[in-house]
Amino acid sequence: MSDTDALKEAALIQSMKTGDDQSYQAAVRTYTPGMLAVARFYLDYSSAEEIVQDCWVTVIDAIQKFEGRSGLKTWLHRIVANRCKNKLRSSNREVATDFSESLEPELADRFNAKGRWDLPPKLKFHESADTLMEKDALSDCLDKHLSVLPETQRSALMLYEAHQHKSEDVCNILDVSASNLRVLLHRARQKIFLMVETFQETGEC
Repeated sequence: MSDTDALKEAALIQSMKTGDDQSYQAAVRTYTPGMLAVARFYLDYSSAEEIVQDCWVTVIDAIQKFEGRSGLKTWLHRIVANRCKNKLRSSNREVATDFSESLEPELADRFNAKGRWDLPPKLKFHESADTLMEKDALSDCLDKHLSVLPETQRSALMLYEAHQHKSEDVCNILDVSASNLRVLLHRARQKIFLMVETFQETGEC
């Protein structure tokens, strides 16, 4: 964040703390899309919208306790992530997080004892008249495989790769340590690499 952006954010936060309605509405317009994106990692669209709306109600009072230890966006995203996790726990849908370094069964024999690729993924696109169609199909396949990743792995991968949050921000949002984040990203990337390789070799998702 640039110094100018940081000053604007500080001014916005201060105005929100004074109860200024225009500042609150400006924050809602600015940050709701990202908050909704985080919620969608955990929940269906309608439930995600409901969670985000509830979070904004919470923010009216919670902003008074905001100390600026992280950026406003990161703080808001963490509120959303925690609210989504609580909803999943209440409906017994929480997925246990595996922080072990074990490999996916399909990939285990492709790494040596030091954990490096013996047989790396073969990622390539065929340059042909069907390239665009192939990429569209690959995108659909990627969406399908992302949707079935464990929730914590999918959230880590999407926040880090797609939304380009810094590692410390992702740790803050998901409430995991830096080492646990590395494991989540490692396991998610394994699965996605294998999916892409299989698709490019066979054309099947």
